[in-house]
Amino acid sequence: MIRTVTVVPAVLAESKVEYRQQIERINTFSRRVHIDVSDGAFAPATTLDVSNVWWPKEWKADIHLMAVTPSSQLEIILKLKPSLCILHAEASEDLLPVFATLKQNDIKTGLALLPNTYPGLVKQYIDVVDHVLIFAGRLGMQGSTADMMQMEKIAIVRSMKPELEIGWDGGANMTTMRALAHADLDVINVGSALSKVENPAEVYHEMVAEIDKNGVVL
Repeated sequence: MIRTVTVVPAVLAESKVEYRQQIERINTFSRRVHIDVSDGAFAPATTLDVSNVWWPKEWKADIHLMAVTPSSQLEIILKLKPSLCILHAEASEDLLPVFATLKQNDIKTGLALLPNTYPGLVKQYIDVVDHVLIFAGRLGMQGSTADMMQMEKIAIVRSMKPELEIGWDGGANMTTMRALAHADLDVINVGSALSKVENPAEVYHEMVAEIDKNGVVL
């Protein structure tokens, strides 16, 4: 099966001003965004609170909720109504009721796996979600180096549920893009490689072009 790989800009901001700046920079070239938000406990970094998150109405928004108890943020998520809400397998509560509520409200569900989490141990979650996020960077931070060994999880997850959308988060840039694009992923989230450059639109289109290359040279 030939898959279309989508490059999705990732937003991680500490303030309302920084958040708006990142959204405005993306607006020239993308209509899907990956929004990282933390409860301040699950991840070491502090991000803009999820209650302050927004996006243009014509966009598809994926909210990556780094929370110990995501159910405590559920009311806000339901009001925001993102296209996809990604929760962590390592959260301290049963995620099945949260996923059920999201689905009842027409929000797609996603499961994020930290590097030490083996997919087979959270099969009960993978069985019910629409998306699995392979996390391969530093939680709550942009600009990390990709742990490419995490690519081994892609085949495991795909064998468990072939129709899943599988995403990657961590260290995606021009150096790693081609390897990731040919690793049976559907989504590659890109943070600092877009947010920290002068012309993110140009780099974005270069990344998209890189996906279509097949060989070492071409």
